[in-house]
Amino acid sequence: MSVFETLRSVVRFAPIDTDITARRLARAANIEDLRKIARRRLPRGVFDYIDGAAEDEKALENNSSAFSRHGLRPRVLRDVSDVDTSTTLLGKHLPMPFVLAPTGFSRIASSQGELDVARAAERAGLPYTLSTLSTRSIEEVAEAAPGLRRWFQVYVWKDRGLVHSMVDRAAAAGYDAIMITVDTAVLGRRERDVRRGFSLPPKIGLSTLLDGAIHPSWTWDFIKAEPITFANVSGFADNDGSTAVTLSDYINTQFDQKLSWDDLAWFRSIWSGSIIVKGIQHTDDARIAADLGVDAIALSNHGGRQLDDAPAPVDLITPVRDTIGDRAEIICDGGIRRGSDIVKALALGATACMGGRAYLYGLGAAGERGVDHAMALLESELRRTMALSGSRRVDEITSDLVEQRPQR
Repeated sequence: MSVFETLRSVVRFAPIDTDITARRLARAANIEDLRKIARRRLPRGVFDYIDGAAEDEKALENNSSAFSRHGLRPRVLRDVSDVDTSTTLLGKHLPMPFVLAPTGFSRIASSQGELDVARAAERAGLPYTLSTLSTRSIEEVAEAAPGLRRWFQVYVWKDRGLVHSMVDRAAAAGYDAIMITVDTAVLGRRERDVRRGFSLPPKIGLSTLLDGAIHPSWTWDFIKAEPITFANVSGFADNDGSTAVTLSDYINTQFDQKLSWDDLAWFRSIWSGSIIVKGIQHTDDARIAADLGVDAIALSNHGGRQLDDAPAPVDLITPVRDTIGDRAEIICDGGIRRGSDIVKALALGATACMGGRAYLYGLGAAGERGVDHAMALLESELRRTMALSGSRRVDEITSDLVEQRPQR
């Protein structure tokens, strides 16, 4: 046998994939890989806006690292030939216990922005929460993904007429839940953005041009698309996003710092669907929310982007569940990077998890297909973790599956 024949018998050459995006995503074995690809493809200021957090970013790091303080105690010989990742949330079926979190300004990662995310969420069968500060409107998202389970995240403007209008538009467009975000009385100091002079929409200056030159695919996508605006408030707010402004200035002048628990009654009077309160970080606040009859509580520190010493959401799950019992469902929002994180959160008492950066990294890496890939990664990791831990159904993920690991 010749050397060539010997090599041919043991070596198989992979076919060349002409799909550049497919080749790029094939290298992403996990969410962190998508993050690295997004970092290479996006201008640094854009990536830092997505990736960064407040001040020293301790809360950001702790959101993810807190999961490592919880270990798994697997059971074996449980017949895991048919693992079912589905569950229910707010009375409706979910193929897995995950919700796509609200994230503003998604079009800085991909020109289609929220429409890409909505279409991917629709395919995955998962709820997508559209941000008040989205760059695609309530109606555009409904039209792009008519089968999507749509939620609307509400920032509370000083102009309550504007808030009422947006809530009414969400109802008319078939959104079935509103998520009132309560942790932004003022904007946290996001120092990466400060250093880069980042504004929304991005300003075209010398540094932007230089950064764009080394990120040509993003730059071309940005230039050929229509201008970025705050689509839901265009024509209503004092600054609708069509003029460059720092996010801090925008939020600190527009949002209502007088927002209080009393306002939940007003929201209930104008909205007949489910109400979720996002930004709960204390058991006493969880108790108040449950007493007031909210349907779900999102334990969240805004991805570490507000108060830098805020607690990690995963560490709040058990004490909040012990406090409120079954009076409201609990969504753990923050730090989800693996399917195993979802398993741990459920074992600690969460109903479901929610994440934004995980899919934004996918969006920055490859647009809509990148979001598909991110959701597929989380689903496969969730399914594999359940099988390896001996959990055949979500209701078998119970507290005896997790143990607290000593901190080093």
